[in-house]
Amino acid sequence: MTVQHLGVIGLLAMRNLRRHLRRTLLTALAMLVGGALLMFSLSLGDGTHESWIDSGVRMGTGHVTIESPDFHVSRKIEDRLSANARAAVEDALREPGVAELVTAVSAKMIVRGLASSAAGARPVQVLGVEPLAEAEFSTLDEQVVEGRYLEPGDGLAAYVGVDLVESLDLRLGSRLVLTAQDVDKEIAGQLVRVVGVFRSGVPEIDQGLVHIPLDTAAAWLGSGRDVTNVGVLVAESHDAPRLVSQLRTSLAEPIGGGLIRVMSWRESMPELDAAVAIDDFGNYLVHGILFVIIGFGIVNTVLMSVLHRHREFGLLQALGLTPRQTGALVLVEGLVLTAASAVLAIGLGVFVTWYFWGDGLDLSSMMSNEMTFSGVVIDPIIIPLFRVARVAQALLFILMVGGVASIYPAIRAATIDVSESMKFER
Repeated sequence: MTVQHLGVIGLLAMRNLRRHLRRTLLTALAMLVGGALLMFSLSLGDGTHESWIDSGVRMGTGHVTIESPDFHVSRKIEDRLSANARAAVEDALREPGVAELVTAVSAKMIVRGLASSAAGARPVQVLGVEPLAEAEFSTLDEQVVEGRYLEPGDGLAAYVGVDLVESLDLRLGSRLVLTAQDVDKEIAGQLVRVVGVFRSGVPEIDQGLVHIPLDTAAAWLGSGRDVTNVGVLVAESHDAPRLVSQLRTSLAEPIGGGLIRVMSWRESMPELDAAVAIDDFGNYLVHGILFVIIGFGIVNTVLMSVLHRHREFGLLQALGLTPRQTGALVLVEGLVLTAASAVLAIGLGVFVTWYFWGDGLDLSSMMSNEMTFSGVVIDPIIIPLFRVARVAQALLFILMVGGVASIYPAIRAATIDVSESMKFER
């Protein structure tokens, strides 16, 4: 088929779409609504997932976690990063090309132990943190119920969850004893005083997490400048794989020596990764059902057009158009209609989503307070997230649906019997 033939087929396709304007507009309207809903759903879905991930990694160990290869499973202090390994990680994070991706860094000493008071004892996870770095890294400092978060210069200070305070009958200024295994595998105790109480909304955290200054943890456990892990935040979660790749290159020697492991949030927080994947699958399933319905509508419309144009196709073939070119004519009609509708639909979806919900869609009236999912507090205000890759994905998806839906009518048009078609009356 020559370029000239393609041009003629294109002109005929455009003419036929214009001649049957009502049918064209009805089909385009269905695709327009479906495409706009698709873009709206994808934007809100991506915004929701980014909110989940941001909340999860800030309460956890970051978008990227650097730790000893064994610590993720053992959670034992002996599987910590040495001072030299920590220094190598900090140097790597300052390298050009890496530093631009990093928005916050927090080195932590994480140990499991007991928190005791006169009212009893409870198992807890104790985090030794650098107050300023952790305040930039986490949102826990913003969830104060009483008192304040840790500050530089604090010594025997503790920031504890509201449920732990209630179970141990504590209040601001109360003393409690933290007990855990130190670096020499001896049981060591540390007296601290409550300077702040927080409520995260996650029961496991509110009843089992204690923050203390990293210097206090180092003196208590005898760990010096060692830490159990270094957490890193990036601007958006899709930047994490790139940072992981660059850090693995920069830290190739200690990684090869089995001293360091670099993980993205998908590896360090598999429950959160699974929750995002399941929600994504549900969204794709709904979108697939929606566009299967739209695809049947396109098939119906284009096929009816073919059945009502037997005489026209017969005449075109009698004038020299081949069956293959007749089928191509119908296929081009479907593709042109789909392409125009897809561009308008995506543009409409982006505009409406940005205009009405660009500052966030408030679902607080539909959600209970402090609703959690996979250990993450769900923010009731969803801010849409627009990505070029998603726009391209939506366009390709709509084009694929329209193209597939036009194949069968095109085959029917290509198999028309010329002699029989000329018998059809208008």
